[in-house]
Amino acid sequence: MGSDSDERGLDDEQRAAVTAPRGPVCVLAGAGTGKTRTITRRIAHLVGAGHVAPGQVLAVTFTARAAGEMRTRLRGLGVGGVQARTFHAASLRQLRYFWPRVVGGDQWQLLEGKLRVVGQAAARVKAGTDAASLRDFAGEIEWAKASLVTPEAYPAEAARRSRDTPGPAEQVAAVYAGYEALKNRAELLDFDDLLLHTAAALEEHAGVAEEFRERYRCFVVDEYQDVTPLQQRVLDAWLGDRDDLTVVGDANQTIYTFAGATPRHLLDFPRRFPEAVVVRLQRDYRSTPQVVACANTLIGAARGRVAGSRLALIGQLPPGPDPDFTEYDDEPAEAAAVATQVRRLVDGGTPAAEIAVLFRINAQSQVYEQALTDIGVPFQVRGGERFFSRPEVRKAMSVIRMAGPTSTPLVDAVRAVLGPVGLTLEPPGGAAQRAQWESLLALVELAEELVADEPDADLRRFSVELETRADAAHPPTVQGVTLASLHAAKGLEWDVVFLVGLADGTLPIQHADGDDAAIEEERRLLYVGVTRARRRLALSWALSRQPGGARRRRRSRFLHGLIPESHPASRVAATSNGGTKPRCRVCGSPLLGTDALKMRRCSDCPSDVDTELLDRLRGWRADEARGQQVPAYVVFTDATLTAIAEHRPADSAALVSIPGIGARKLDRYGPAVLALVAES
Repeated sequence: MGSDSDERGLDDEQRAAVTAPRGPVCVLAGAGTGKTRTITRRIAHLVGAGHVAPGQVLAVTFTARAAGEMRTRLRGLGVGGVQARTFHAASLRQLRYFWPRVVGGDQWQLLEGKLRVVGQAAARVKAGTDAASLRDFAGEIEWAKASLVTPEAYPAEAARRSRDTPGPAEQVAAVYAGYEALKNRAELLDFDDLLLHTAAALEEHAGVAEEFRERYRCFVVDEYQDVTPLQQRVLDAWLGDRDDLTVVGDANQTIYTFAGATPRHLLDFPRRFPEAVVVRLQRDYRSTPQVVACANTLIGAARGRVAGSRLALIGQLPPGPDPDFTEYDDEPAEAAAVATQVRRLVDGGTPAAEIAVLFRINAQSQVYEQALTDIGVPFQVRGGERFFSRPEVRKAMSVIRMAGPTSTPLVDAVRAVLGPVGLTLEPPGGAAQRAQWESLLALVELAEELVADEPDADLRRFSVELETRADAAHPPTVQGVTLASLHAAKGLEWDVVFLVGLADGTLPIQHADGDDAAIEEERRLLYVGVTRARRRLALSWALSRQPGGARRRRRSRFLHGLIPESHPASRVAATSNGGTKPRCRVCGSPLLGTDALKMRRCSDCPSDVDTELLDRLRGWRADEARGQQVPAYVVFTDATLTAIAEHRPADSAALVSIPGIGARKLDRYGPAVLALVAES
């Protein structure tokens, strides 16, 4: 096969990546830029040019589905002998081959599910052994092993990295150590052991390493932004001192750091290999220019971006509709409106399978399952069970059904009944326990919804309501609209995407607040959601959970800058006396308080203050106050200075529009303030 056939249909950047010389190549590939096409063509080019035989190429990615797609494309290009596997599948194959020489004796069996052994270890140290606790312990052990953290080092590392641990760090370490001891005694390997033992075999046995490196000469790693330290250790062992490596990734789509993934290896690749060819794929062939512009604005506002993550997508498709932004009074109203729009799209000829409703947490699916059921639209829940199929929901329904009569109001009674099965006042630590808690809280919200319609409803009536909803939500499985969390949507795409529940506290998730790195990962999660849409994109949020509830929520801070000024969602809200009330320029909520009005944002919303300008203004104010022998606030309050440093007014009209600066202060201080702004 000639190299010319490998280059047909490629743009200039893709062609540069495909035809780059043998050696280290780093492809920074934005969403929708054809990365799979590019790397499979590169492999075909290397084979066709005689640089390497198909059987000498090992291509690794992160899911069996992606590996299968890669193999299919390679067969279509005439290079079917390439090994395209996940890290774990490749390591398992190698370990089985080298086991007799490295370990000897019968091969240890693979532990398919670790919860039973984790449960034994947890029981020995008197830790929680309920299903959610065990899932959290197992997840934390997986993070530790992926991050090359031993049981002994776990407490210090967990503290250093501010891990949201499922229990005291010392207890988690004890469960981890006990799990490893039990597993080794039974001669079992978990999936992380496959990687650890493969790396050790190559690092410690020169003959094994020599044979492996004679077999495999060229390596390709997809989704390189998601590699863990353990996977990188395996890759380093595969490579040895060679550099025939192509990596492909997008730091803007790093959304698995909680599991140990880090984009550091992708971003540091040019430093590790100074001679590497670096190619940036930015032409987006998936989404309309309108969707692309929304994605670029969103990720462009990220804080702390490094050079390798500054990929601005360039839309290549014909224009489409602008993204739609909608605010609703409550979640049921939001779900009903989305379901109605879905119904219209399906009736208008859009296949249901080309529509997705994406949300931050799985517990949000219930209200959309119900709304789509009510309107007769088939759906499938991807990456998780339907709400009423979840173990914690089935258990809760059983507890509610078995509860005796009580005179307590329904909502209070439901909370009391669900307390012993996990509904605490505050969300617990650990992802699985928190997900279970959120499902139970969703049942409380259903009770609130029932009481709004039937004030006298009791536990028995609520139990009947839940059974009715469960039966209605379990039709035969059919192809339909996709309901999925943003994490489960990674790697997929649809013609129409609804991004729902975009309120602060949900996206970004509440427990991310106070951690800049966690907040930025939440932003990247929304970016992944936006870039799933090919043609139509709708973003929405609700101001309260239930009809008639207090409208205390604010739209997600990430929507600041995305909503056009002309869009109804960006306009001021009507007040009860018929006037208007200014809204926060970040979250869109009505502004309350003098300081918030001055800054045109809520006091706890992110600030875009020019800190250097603010320091200059404070110095100038101190000089003015000393000269007049008055307190500093008499010149300007801190809030006014902050507002000036955020708005950076360019003229007198802009300066006087900031509340707290009237004609007198404008005359007295205006020229000096505007000069400071101009200098900055």
